[in-house]
Amino acid sequence: MELLTTKPHKVGAIRNGRRELKVSSFCFGAYVYFLVDFFLHLSARIPGYGVIRPTLLLILIISFSLFVQRDNLRDLNKDPMYKSIVILIAYIFLSLPFVEWPGSVIKNNLSGFVKAVVFFFFTAFIVDSERRLKILISVFVTCQVIRVLEPLYLNVTQGYWGSKTHLGMGEFAQRLSGAPSDVINPNELGFVIATAFPFLYYFLWLGRWKAKLFFIFLAPILLYALVLTMSRGAMIAMLVIAWFIFKDSKRKALLLVVGAATLVTLWSVMSADQKDRYLSLVDSSAKQAASAEGRINGMINEFIIGLKRPLFGHGLGTTGEAKHHLTGRSKAAHNLYAELLIEVGVVGLIIFMYYMLSIYRTLKINKSRVSLNDESSVFFVRLNKTFIAVFWMYAIYSINYWGLSVYYWYMFGGMSIAFGFLLQNGRLKKSEDSLIGVPRIQRAISRGTS
Repeated sequence: MELLTTKPHKVGAIRNGRRELKVSSFCFGAYVYFLVDFFLHLSARIPGYGVIRPTLLLILIISFSLFVQRDNLRDLNKDPMYKSIVILIAYIFLSLPFVEWPGSVIKNNLSGFVKAVVFFFFTAFIVDSERRLKILISVFVTCQVIRVLEPLYLNVTQGYWGSKTHLGMGEFAQRLSGAPSDVINPNELGFVIATAFPFLYYFLWLGRWKAKLFFIFLAPILLYALVLTMSRGAMIAMLVIAWFIFKDSKRKALLLVVGAATLVTLWSVMSADQKDRYLSLVDSSAKQAASAEGRINGMINEFIIGLKRPLFGHGLGTTGEAKHHLTGRSKAAHNLYAELLIEVGVVGLIIFMYYMLSIYRTLKINKSRVSLNDESSVFFVRLNKTFIAVFWMYAIYSINYWGLSVYYWYMFGGMSIAFGFLLQNGRLKKSEDSLIGVPRIQRAISRGTS
């Protein structure tokens, strides 16, 4: 209990005549472990571990730890992202009596939303130093890479796929999904790849020669795994990332050559079904063009369903339920914006869109601060570029992906706040932190940006 109740004067250091607020190391360590547990699904890997409900237990421990040291927390009351999330939570609870299925919200869906939204609060409050931000990003990216490498290894060694898609006429094609211990389908695995790639590019490829070699080793593996997912949405997401990489590069001609060679190589290793899958994005005569058209029609129908109860919606997490009652089919078309309209109505949609807009504004402010700060480390310059690319990838991929009760927008908002506070309060360090006991990717990041 002593670790949980660290006294304020032992936590904060004196800087420019004032005490810096800093959350205890125990709390940060618990959050890092929470990330590993959440992303790598340790309860599915360790027999008997899931009995203790580790995710819920860790949320309670971290929340209690933050409560007892609340005097050391940042004051986020004026931050637009924080205010919009608090308003969204309040709105979801206050609108419960007016939604279509409040019982389903309370019984089945509220816990999933809580598990997602805590990423925002934990990241925004706990990540309060440059070293912690580096470690957080390193652990996050490392977990995502592991989630890709594991099913790909099983595919190569054991023929594992995990999912399949219907081609028509009774034919099916295999698609790579997450590992058996994971819970992600092929589209979600593609999303994981698209999320990790910009971090790897900006911090490894632009780093020293050892970091470059590590990127050269990882990049083809990730792109090959992306091909095996047959995720058209994830391929579009990667094109968004590629555009920002190209736009920021000073060697555009070289990138065009490398990009063309990469596309030719990927095309050469694709099966006929995989080629047809990706061609269906632009070729209406492709065999799988009907599924692409069906996805678009499904999205349109979801917006129509959302307009059935436009003010307060059907209730948090009830997209599948609403579709089942109104169309007889419960499979969602995976569109965040339609999901928002269906579940929380126009009011909730506006609140969440304001949250996204607040993230973008914060990123623009962070960009100006980085450019004006002569002491900004290369790490923060590259991190800012990464965040901008990831934001637009998320915004576009959300057309093909749900997200109201999924972690990614919340964690990204929390990281943006943490980054902004470090810039605003002048807590950037030019010196390299001690790298003992941190993941390999974090060592590569810091060495590549020192």
